[in-house]
Amino acid sequence: MLAVHKPAGLLVHPSWIAPAKTPNLVALLRERYPGEKLHTVHRLDRATSGVILFARNKTAGQHLQQQFIERKINKTYLCVVRGWTDEAGTIDYALKPIHDKKADHPNANPDKEPKEAVSAYRRIATARLPIPVGRYPEARYSLVEVKPSTGRKHQIRRHMKHILHPIVGDTKYGEGRHNRLFREHLDSHRLLLMATAIEFEHPESGQMLRIEAGVGEDIKCLFEKLNWQEGYPVAHRVETRPKS
Repeated sequence: MLAVHKPAGLLVHPSWIAPAKTPNLVALLRERYPGEKLHTVHRLDRATSGVILFARNKTAGQHLQQQFIERKINKTYLCVVRGWTDEAGTIDYALKPIHDKKADHPNANPDKEPKEAVSAYRRIATARLPIPVGRYPEARYSLVEVKPSTGRKHQIRRHMKHILHPIVGDTKYGEGRHNRLFREHLDSHRLLLMATAIEFEHPESGQMLRIEAGVGEDIKCLFEKLNWQEGYPVAHRVETRPKS
């Protein structure tokens, strides 16, 4: 297997909607590992950063994909959202499949029925900035950890919008005034959604493997401006434990 910390703004693989020769992670890995066939196991949105897995052989890829199908893989994300969320909660809100005619394969099944989508979250920290936004005299934000148990397209982004706490920097589901505040006052120009951990069963040993990705220096500096000094990973780490 290969675990990579994907930066925000980088496509995982070539896309129908991106201009030709747009850099993508798969192409970069092929340059680094010439002659090796890497199998995509899952995806991250272009705007999302964090840990992503690839299989280095077909058998491992099939094993990991089956774990995704059986919902045995646990993923953890961090995001910054507008407002102060509840301390913890579960968002059980079905989502309609998103089919972009330009991005998806022409033969994709255009199923429009909502699919089960569940995300558990907990609030890690809050911040208030003395900057008026709309009718409010100050701006409030939460640092939230999210653990999705399903994998719908844009699930976390859509779920946080559903509970009226959209992710900062989200130009599709977010709130423009807060996105602008972060750009102008905090020099933050990206979607604040990071895949910080993934836990799964190793295809050969059967041990449970947890891989953590640090948030990166840019996010660490941003969090320090918001007085968030802890509660998030700052370095990459791998842990193993026996299968329970």
